[in-house]
Amino acid sequence: MGILEVKGVNKRFGGLQALGDVNLSVQEETVHAIIGPNGAGKSTLLNCLVGKLIPDSGSVMFDGKSVLGRKPYEINQMGISRVFQTPEIFGDLTVMENVMIPCFAKRDGTFRLHALESVTHEKAIREQAESILAEVKMLEKKDFHSGTLSRGDKRRLEMAMCLVQQPKLLLLDEPTAGMARADTNNTIALLKDIKQRHKITMVIIEHDMHVVFSLAERITVLAQGTPLVEDTPENIKGHPKVREAYLGEAQV
Repeated sequence: MGILEVKGVNKRFGGLQALGDVNLSVQEETVHAIIGPNGAGKSTLLNCLVGKLIPDSGSVMFDGKSVLGRKPYEINQMGISRVFQTPEIFGDLTVMENVMIPCFAKRDGTFRLHALESVTHEKAIREQAESILAEVKMLEKKDFHSGTLSRGDKRRLEMAMCLVQQPKLLLLDEPTAGMARADTNNTIALLKDIKQRHKITMVIIEHDMHVVFSLAERITVLAQGTPLVEDTPENIKGHPKVREAYLGEAQV
């Protein structure tokens, strides 16, 4: 049994079969990539994993509990964090304020930014935020307004906002989209470091095969909403079905 178990998931949008009988098992503390051509069902599957979409049939279990029908804050409380294709940050707040916000979340998903329990509590939160910012190499920019950051730094900030919640599972939707190669390589190095430090399980949707083969330990290839192949990166690279359906002669 994996920490994330997807069984028999089907999802239709009108006459379109977006997902067809998808089964997926993600082992704890591994990096599992989901790849496939545009329209293969990757984003639909990811939205099912965070409860944003409810499948027509099937189940999605995380750490033994169903994620289906849960609100976003409940998903976070289960230990699941998500990095979006376009970094979701608060552009009018500082880097430090962005990282502190998740620490003020209440159990009902609302926030208490101006209702600190004590000065000691605030100090502990600031120390926690600074520690995470140092880890993602953003501490020197803690007072910057986040809207002024580069794409790569916005991604680092979003990672910090996830890490401060101490997730067990990190879902990443094309984490290097729109980045120059240098920023892409920096993001790869950051994700490797995060996994080693925090022992986090990661599921990545990504089109850049350089990123996929640099990070993934297992790869699931989707084609028209159905898993085509699941295997190690070494076997995926040369798999004839994968090459025919999607990869071609990928440069890695």
